[in-house]
Amino acid sequence: MTPFRLEILTPDGVFFSGETDNIVVRTTVGDKGILARHEPYVAALTIGKFKVRIDGEFRFGAISSGVIKVDRDKTVILADSCEWAEEIDLDRAVKAKELAEQKLEEFEKADNDRGVAVAEYKLKRAINRIEAYKLRK
Repeated sequence: MTPFRLEILTPDGVFFSGETDNIVVRTTVGDKGILARHEPYVAALTIGKFKVRIDGEFRFGAISSGVIKVDRDKTVILADSCEWAEEIDLDRAVKAKELAEQKLEEFEKADNDRGVAVAEYKLKRAINRIEAYKLRK
Protein backbone atom coordinates (compact mmCIF):
# COMPACT_ATOMS: atom_id res chain seq x y z
CA MET A 1 0.00 0.00 0.00
CA THR A 2 1.03 3.59 -0.56
CA PRO A 3 2.18 5.42 2.59
CA PHE A 4 1.12 8.90 3.64
CA ARG A 5 2.10 11.28 6.43
CA LEU A 6 0.14 11.10 9.69
CA GLU A 7 0.37 13.52 12.59
CA ILE A 8 -1.54 13.09 15.83
CA LEU A 9 -1.36 16.15 18.06
CA THR A 10 -2.66 16.61 21.61
CA PRO A 11 -2.46 19.52 24.06
CA ASP A 12 0.62 17.75 25.48
CA GLY A 13 2.41 17.88 22.10
CA VAL A 14 3.09 15.53 19.21
CA PHE A 15 1.69 12.09 20.01
CA PHE A 16 2.70 10.56 16.66
CA SER A 17 4.37 11.83 13.53
CA GLY A 18 5.31 9.41 10.80
CA GLU A 19 4.26 7.30 7.85
CA THR A 20 1.27 4.98 7.64
CA ASP A 21 -0.77 3.44 4.87
CA ASN A 22 -4.00 3.01 6.84
CA ILE A 23 -5.77 4.56 9.82
CA VAL A 24 -9.27 3.95 11.13
CA VAL A 25 -10.85 6.41 13.58
CA ARG A 26 -14.28 6.85 15.18
CA THR A 27 -16.05 9.97 13.90
CA THR A 28 -19.35 11.31 15.18
CA VAL A 29 -21.09 9.49 12.30
CA GLY A 30 -19.19 6.18 12.51
CA ASP A 31 -15.82 4.61 11.82
CA LYS A 32 -13.82 6.08 8.94
CA GLY A 33 -10.85 4.46 7.23
CA ILE A 34 -8.22 6.62 5.56
CA LEU A 35 -5.82 5.43 2.85
CA ALA A 36 -3.29 7.32 0.74
CA ARG A 37 -4.64 9.89 -1.73
CA HIS A 38 -7.95 10.09 0.14
CA GLU A 39 -10.23 12.92 -0.93
CA PRO A 40 -10.00 16.00 1.31
CA TYR A 41 -12.06 15.35 4.41
CA VAL A 42 -12.71 16.94 7.80
CA ALA A 43 -14.70 15.35 10.62
CA ALA A 44 -15.23 15.56 14.34
CA LEU A 45 -13.90 12.62 16.35
CA THR A 46 -15.72 11.20 19.31
CA ILE A 47 -14.55 9.00 22.15
CA GLY A 48 -13.36 5.83 20.48
CA LYS A 49 -10.63 3.43 19.60
CA PHE A 50 -8.36 3.88 16.61
CA LYS A 51 -5.98 1.69 14.69
CA VAL A 52 -3.05 2.69 12.53
CA ARG A 53 -0.72 0.51 10.48
CA ILE A 54 2.94 1.30 11.20
CA ASP A 55 5.66 -0.73 9.49
CA GLY A 56 3.11 -3.31 8.35
CA GLU A 57 1.60 -3.91 11.81
CA PHE A 58 -1.55 -2.40 13.29
CA ARG A 59 -1.25 -0.49 16.57
CA PHE A 60 -4.35 0.30 18.57
CA GLY A 61 -5.17 3.18 20.84
CA ALA A 62 -7.80 5.37 22.46
CA ILE A 63 -8.82 8.91 21.50
CA SER A 64 -11.11 10.93 23.72
CA SER A 65 -12.32 13.38 21.04
CA GLY A 66 -11.00 15.80 18.47
CA VAL A 67 -10.89 16.54 14.75
CA ILE A 68 -9.38 14.77 11.73
CA LYS A 69 -8.28 16.69 8.63
CA VAL A 70 -7.33 14.70 5.55
CA ASP A 71 -5.49 16.07 2.53
CA ARG A 72 -4.23 14.04 -0.41
CA ASP A 73 -0.72 13.69 1.08
CA LYS A 74 -1.18 14.18 4.83
CA THR A 75 -3.64 13.46 7.62
CA VAL A 76 -3.68 15.45 10.85
CA ILE A 77 -5.59 14.53 13.99
CA LEU A 78 -6.05 17.09 16.75
CA ALA A 79 -7.12 15.11 19.80
CA ASP A 80 -8.04 16.10 23.34
CA SER A 81 -6.12 13.03 24.49
CA CYS A 82 -4.63 9.97 22.85
CA GLU A 83 -2.96 6.82 24.21
CA TRP A 84 -1.50 3.67 22.71
CA ALA A 85 -3.34 0.60 24.00
CA GLU A 86 -0.18 -0.91 25.50
CA GLU A 87 0.53 2.29 27.48
CA ILE A 88 -2.86 2.49 29.19
CA ASP A 89 -2.75 1.98 32.95
CA LEU A 90 -5.60 -0.49 33.42
CA ASP A 91 -5.87 0.00 37.18
CA ARG A 92 -6.16 3.75 36.70
CA ALA A 93 -8.80 3.31 33.97
CA VAL A 94 -10.87 0.95 36.15
CA LYS A 95 -10.70 3.38 39.09
CA ALA A 96 -11.73 6.25 36.79
CA LYS A 97 -14.70 4.17 35.60
CA GLU A 98 -15.79 3.40 39.15
CA LEU A 99 -15.47 7.05 40.21
CA ALA A 100 -17.41 8.23 37.14
CA GLU A 101 -20.19 5.74 37.88
CA GLN A 102 -20.36 6.97 41.48
CA LYS A 103 -20.43 10.64 40.41
CA LEU A 104 -23.05 9.91 37.75
CA GLU A 105 -25.33 8.37 40.36
CA GLU A 106 -24.81 11.33 42.72
CA PHE A 107 -25.50 13.91 40.01
CA GLU A 108 -28.60 12.06 38.80
CA LYS A 109 -30.01 12.05 42.35
CA ALA A 110 -29.24 15.76 42.69
CA ASP A 111 -30.85 16.47 39.28
CA ASN A 112 -27.60 18.19 38.19
CA ASP A 113 -27.66 18.07 34.38
CA ARG A 114 -24.19 19.57 33.94
CA GLY A 115 -22.71 17.15 36.46
CA VAL A 116 -24.45 14.24 34.72
CA ALA A 117 -23.01 15.30 31.35
CA VAL A 118 -19.46 15.54 32.74
CA ALA A 119 -19.77 12.21 34.57
CA GLU A 120 -21.13 10.51 31.43
CA TYR A 121 -18.20 11.87 29.39
CA LYS A 122 -15.69 10.61 31.96
CA LEU A 123 -17.43 7.23 32.12
CA LYS A 124 -17.36 6.83 28.33
CA ARG A 125 -13.69 7.81 28.27
CA ALA A 126 -12.79 5.29 30.99
CA ILE A 127 -14.71 2.49 29.26
CA ASN A 128 -13.00 3.35 25.95
CA ARG A 129 -9.57 3.17 27.60
CA ILE A 130 -10.41 -0.22 29.15
CA GLU A 131 -11.61 -1.57 25.80
CA ALA A 132 -8.55 -0.19 23.98
CA TYR A 133 -6.27 -1.80 26.58
CA LYS A 134 -7.72 -5.18 25.63
CA LEU A 135 -6.49 -4.65 22.03
CA ARG A 136 -2.83 -4.25 23.03
CA LYS A 137 -0.21 -6.63 21.70
